[in-house]
Amino acid sequence: MDTKELLKKVRKIEIKTRRLSDHIFGGEYHSTFKGRGMTFSEVRQYQFGDDVRNIDWNVTARTNQPHIKVFEEERELTMMLMVDVSGSEFFGTEQQFKNEIVTEIAATLAFSATQNNDKIGLILFSDDIELFIPPKKGRSHVLRIIRELIEFEPKSKQTNIAEALKFLRNVMKKKAIVFIMSDFIADDYKQTLKIAAGKHDITGIRVYDKHEESIPNLGMVQMEDEETGELMLVNTSSKSVRTNYAKFYNSKVDYFKDSFAKSGAGSIACRTDQSYVKKLLGYFKTRG
Repeated sequence: MDTKELLKKVRKIEIKTRRLSDHIFGGEYHSTFKGRGMTFSEVRQYQFGDDVRNIDWNVTARTNQPHIKVFEEERELTMMLMVDVSGSEFFGTEQQFKNEIVTEIAATLAFSATQNNDKIGLILFSDDIELFIPPKKGRSHVLRIIRELIEFEPKSKQTNIAEALKFLRNVMKKKAIVFIMSDFIADDYKQTLKIAAGKHDITGIRVYDKHEESIPNLGMVQMEDEETGELMLVNTSSKSVRTNYAKFYNSKVDYFKDSFAKSGAGSIACRTDQSYVKKLLGYFKTRG
């Protein structure tokens, strides 16, 4: 993609998503993620007039002197966008591919965070970390994130959500608002998610195409696995083939729902032919 075409795409996405964040999501984002109120700063010796509810009993017992936890107001938040760039994201049977919907959702969230004067960072992942952009503020930073989402070419087509979550834990020492965008056709991330969600405010956004949910009866069809590149002939007229595929797909969806629910993390499901605007608004209103 040449520079002129890239800039044109970035501008188009900015106009659409900024309008959404300005008129719809800005207020909802602010009311949903108001800040964490007070965050831990340090421990010091108790002084007359201090709130006894803030006594740190472990330090007090260790030193034989009363100590309290000191908190300070957390004025700014950090949003991390974690985006799956594996091969399966380049799939779509309607007007847009999954990765194009993901780009719009990410841009809308980023501009909403910018309105709140929050920092925004980006992690692009496959089965490895493809790109990390540390959190910063400002429109130019958001535009860079959009550019990367549009033109980035991953080295791998496979997915490893657990590795991406481990990387998040290593680079983000303070609590962050985290949105993970993927089709979540993966497993073995439940425990890692639970650990990460204990520190960060995590939401999983599952973006999928309606034709991924089941295989239609089309006879013998050559199919390619988007993540492995393997070509295979599939007899779609076989009921057992269609049934086994549906079981496989539904098991991944159930794993996603169960993992996020048991980790105390939020989750949203967005189909490519449906309005992600309504999905996000509904989620924000429920959270708010």
